[in-house]
Amino acid sequence: MTFSLVARCKDTGQFGMVISSSSPAVAARCVHLRAGVGAVASQNVTDPGLGPLVLDQMAMGKSAPEALAAITANRHYIDYRQLLVIDGAGRSAIHSGAQVLGIWAEARGIDCAAGGNLLANPGVAQAMIDGFETGKGPFGDRLMAALHAGLAAGGEAGPVHSAGMKIVDKLDWPVADLRIDWSDRPIEDLAAAWQVYHPQMAAYVQRALNPSVAPSYGVPGDE
Repeated sequence: MTFSLVARCKDTGQFGMVISSSSPAVAARCVHLRAGVGAVASQNVTDPGLGPLVLDQMAMGKSAPEALAAITANRHYIDYRQLLVIDGAGRSAIHSGAQVLGIWAEARGIDCAAGGNLLANPGVAQAMIDGFETGKGPFGDRLMAALHAGLAAGGEAGPVHSAGMKIVDKLDWPVADLRIDWSDRPIEDLAAAWQVYHPQMAAYVQRALNPSVAPSYGVPGDE
């Protein structure tokens, strides 16, 4: 009941992920990123604990395929899980178990991997790859292009109600973490939130690192 993409920006080293689902608050359970390490989507009958485990393996120096193999080997209920992984070298790996729901698909591209379950058709994952690879502008714009492409290709078999986008850079905390937890048009709402947030993103980082030289807050009473 989900379609998603994990990606690395080859120019900045940022990692990002976009996701949408008919379930509420999908990004709260399925999105796992770590600056300097990689990105993991843990979806379909979701076990949120798997994402950090894969990231831990990559933090110890394993590639995405090696980390995924280490975590999925002999693990209980792994046939119910779908995992997408990208590492710091842009290598990707995907696990789609035998119990993944409905029409499911997976695809890999340059610095990205996509997958989904309970999809409208098997072409959704490749459409997301194409959307990311041909997208223009900042990393977040390309992530959103992937999500829009997945929706345009059919998306989930039923209507989606939640969506999210997360980006990590060089800091321990995400530079962008946007979620639409319940909406009749979550991808459109997420795109609108990104358009508001992106112009301010660098300023929020600067306020954390050195507020004495950060731009003004732009709110009533701020001088």
